[in-house]
Amino acid sequence: MVGILPINLYKYGILNNYEKQAIARRAQQIRSQCQVITEQLVESDYMAGERPELIETLISQLGSIYSGRVVIVNENLKVIKDSYGLDEGKVIIATEVIRCFTGGQGEGYSLAGDFLEVTVPVIDNATKNTAGVMIISVPTGDIHDSMAALNRTVFMLQIILTLLTIVAAFFAARMIVRPFRKVTASFEGVQGTILEEEIAMPEYTETEQLAAAYNRMLHRLRVQEDSRQEFVSNVSHELKTPLTSMKVLADSLIEQAKAGEVPNELYQEFMTDIAQEIDRENSIITDLLSLVKMDRRSADIHVEETNINHLIELILKRLHPIAAKRGIELVLESFKPVLAEVDQTKLTLALSNLIENGIKYNKDNGWVHVSLNVDNTFFYVKVEDSGMGIPEAAQDHIFERFYRVDKSHSREIGGTGLGLAITRSAVLMHHGAIRVYSREGEGSTFTVRIPLKYVPRQQEAEVTE
Repeated sequence: MVGILPINLYKYGILNNYEKQAIARRAQQIRSQCQVITEQLVESDYMAGERPELIETLISQLGSIYSGRVVIVNENLKVIKDSYGLDEGKVIIATEVIRCFTGGQGEGYSLAGDFLEVTVPVIDNATKNTAGVMIISVPTGDIHDSMAALNRTVFMLQIILTLLTIVAAFFAARMIVRPFRKVTASFEGVQGTILEEEIAMPEYTETEQLAAAYNRMLHRLRVQEDSRQEFVSNVSHELKTPLTSMKVLADSLIEQAKAGEVPNELYQEFMTDIAQEIDRENSIITDLLSLVKMDRRSADIHVEETNINHLIELILKRLHPIAAKRGIELVLESFKPVLAEVDQTKLTLALSNLIENGIKYNKDNGWVHVSLNVDNTFFYVKVEDSGMGIPEAAQDHIFERFYRVDKSHSREIGGTGLGLAITRSAVLMHHGAIRVYSREGEGSTFTVRIPLKYVPRQQEAEVTE
């Protein structure tokens, strides 16, 4: 279209310009010949009624040359000469004639159907007055015939140029989209596995940017794939470990039963261990289900206005017996009453994990301080403890699934390694943020920031736009 449209415009311009120039040239030729005759009209007193044979011959020849009609009008607008002999003695009132007598441009031409009409004033050089008007009307059929011939020639040229444009556009399009086929082939190659090879398309700036975006996407897919494989491996290991322990304990009981009677104390001990492993397995599965639900993009979140002070008080009340067993002091500092739009269940799970971790990974007779504050937009929950702290190198990984700073100590405590991952997911679902500040051996501080008003992602994106 970029090629064909200018061709059509060019065709229209050629024909239109040719017509205008041909008419203008014809009018100029006629005007030049008329001016020669008008000078003799004044000199021979033709306008006063004289009829020299020479003038009549010139007028007749002018009409014959152009196959047209010559009309001469005197200053009284009366036709004193008509080469066709139709209107002599009549009064003519026409715009072009009046313009000659009223100080207009005088000379001019107009198109009336297939005729060109040229008007030339008859000027008396002695008085500089207009003594009359000479009008000649000539047919323009020859000009239209020339235009038709030119139109046919231009039309053939238009067809040739259009075909050439289409062919050129076809090959240009193939050359332009060739780099994109490489991207298409790469996309089609992603079938169940992530491509290891990145692509490069330096042909155009746009393709280079597309290749860079594709490579970034490929990198993110690899990271996600590695994370998925690691997650599956960790889940398999975590679920298999309690089953292996239960299998060993059950096999031991069976073997001892075959050898003789199993003491009640040993039977009770083994069954207690099996029950603990079942509880551990159930805890892992429960945490996994919670994490999967929060990871879904379409995860349901039931938001309602909630008294955050009361919610935290209930959490501390539930965890107080666990802290009391080790002499750990639980303290709540609430500076202002806070009402916020949150999902009570998910926020309770997130804050419970933080506070319970502060208890689990604390020293005996330690403390856990929880503070609640608010501003115009967010509320803040800070959980500080006097526990073992987190090494600086591990702080970037503690929110990863199944990550444990001290695996042997975590086994003793009984954690699944999913608590902080669940907490982070719950906070992000509320469009909040979580930060950790810790020094090894000096305790840890977790800070959670959550908006007071919940804004759905779609509405948030519209506001941003």
